[in-house]
Formats: sequence, structure tokens, C-alpha cells
Amino acid sequence: MAISKPLRLLLSFSLTALFVWLIFRQVQFTSIRLAFHGANAGWISAALGAFMLGYGCRIERWRTMLLKDNPSLKWRDCAGPLMASFAANNVLPFRAGDVLRTFAFNVRLGTTSGVVVATLLAERLLDLLMVFVFLAVALAFVDVRGFGISTAGSAALVIAAAGMLVLLFYPDLVKPVALAGGRFAARLSPSVGHRLLGEIEKSIFTVRHLTRGRTMVRLVLWSVLAWLAEGCVYWFAAMGLPAIRAPSASWVALPVGTLATLIPSTPGYVGTFDYFIVQVMRDLGNTPAATAAYALLVHALLWVPPTIIGGVYFLSRR
Repeated sequence: MAISKPLRLLLSFSLTALFVWLIFRQVQFTSIRLAFHGANAGWISAALGAFMLGYGCRIERWRTMLLKDNPSLKWRDCAGPLMASFAANNVLPFRAGDVLRTFAFNVRLGTTSGVVVATLLAERLLDLLMVFVFLAVALAFVDVRGFGISTAGSAALVIAAAGMLVLLFYPDLVKPVALAGGRFAARLSPSVGHRLLGEIEKSIFTVRHLTRGRTMVRLVLWSVLAWLAEGCVYWFAAMGLPAIRAPSASWVALPVGTLATLIPSTPGYVGTFDYFIVQVMRDLGNTPAATAAYALLVHALLWVPPTIIGGVYFLSRR
């Protein structure tokens, strides 16, 4: 049964409050402030640079997806809409940024909403693939004894990553399910349903195009570069805080923190993201105060730049 929006908001804010309380139950705010003493501005600046590089790769990945619909599309044409959508997701509930990217910039992009929806689906699958791969690799190279991840758990990650690859390279496997959903909607509302079926067909056509030739290979490579850059954000931030004793744990924090954003929470993933970062960094050899300071720093590095850049772009457009 679907949950109404007010109940979803209540659940999200409740979970956020719970995880924030769990963090500050373990450590005092004064200790967190002291953990920032001696922070290295050079490493933090490098983390900010890595963030910008990563988003540059994400923009190019999205442009590559849209080229079939608009071969003359430029990188700068995609940069503003993508950053604006991330900014909206950071401050508005219900993934409003995805809705914004789907409908608000089609004239500028020279495409349709159905094509954009297909690219969003491909983005999600590629990002989920990267999360599984990075977590499996991190667990292989970082000492995670006592972290609670078994060999079976690592094998499950590899299997999940393989499943993502199958969906990415063989999108026709999900076509019957998508079309069945569109036909069901057509029975409920013929006008809306027929439009939806048309958009589904366009989406499947776009995703199928992405699997042709070397396009999907390029998309995977751009995804690897984007996530390597984001991993460097985590690592450089750990290197910039002298209180962090085990900076290599940041490579495990990257996929775990990303998966934590799937838990309902407020816009910007306040609380849920931070709590699991704290848990990972603490379990892998860092003090509670240092891990809390680290989580706040990483969250700021990931939240502030896209929110400012995307917000300025959005406000500068009618």
C-alpha cells in the first residue's frame, strides 16, 4: 500500500532525528569541534577539487547519453540542468530534482522527458554498479576484521554488480514489465496511459541505444572516473583531519554512506548518511569524535558546492 506524502515526510524526519540522536549520544559537540583543530586546508581544497572533477565526469556521462537525441549537445548545456537537479534534491523532498531535470530543461537540451527519464534510469544503475564494485574492492584491500562483513557478503556484492551489468547491457529484459505497467495505466486512464506508453517506448529505445557499440563502455568508464574522484573527496577529507588515525577507512565509508542515502530521510540525507559514515570510520579504527567531525566535513563537501552552483543556475533562469 502506498504511503501518503505527509506520512512519508513524517517518517523521513523521524528517522533523521533518530540517527542524529544516535550520533550525538556517542560523542559531545565540544569533542567534535576539537577534532577539527589542525585541519589541513590543502587536503580539504584538494577534496573540493576532486568533487568538481567528479561532477565534471557525471556531466559528460549524461551528455553522452543524450547525444543520440541531440548530436550537437555541448557539455555546458548539460552542466547547469544537472547541477540544478542535484541542488533541488538537496533542499526539496520527494526527489524533486529528478522531476526538475525531467521536465524543466528539455528545450535547452533538445530532447524529451521520456529520453531524460531513460538517462536517469541508466544513471541509477551505473551508480549502483559502482557502489557495489567499490565496496567489494574496498573490503578486499582494507582490513575489515570485526566489521561484520563475511566472505558470503562480499560474494553477494559481486553477484549484485553482475546483475547491474546485465540490466545495463541487456535492457530488453525489463521491457515486458515496463510495457505491462503502461498498459495497466492505460486501462485506468486511457489518455494518460497512452502518453505513458509512448514515453516508455522512447525510454527503452534510448537505453537500448546506450548499449550499442562502445557507448555503454564509455558510460562505465565515465562512471568509474566519477566515483574515483568522489572516493578521493572522502580520502582527502580524512587526510585533512589529523584526528583521523585510519584514513584508508574512507574508501569503505564511500559506498556504505552512499547506500545509507536509500533510507528515507530529510533532503540532503541529514542524519542517515552521517550516522553510517561515523559507524564505518569508528569500527575501522578511528575515535568517535574524529569520525563525527569527518562525517560533517564530508557531508559539507558533498552538499554545499552543488547546492550553491545549481541554485545560482536555477535562479538565473526563468
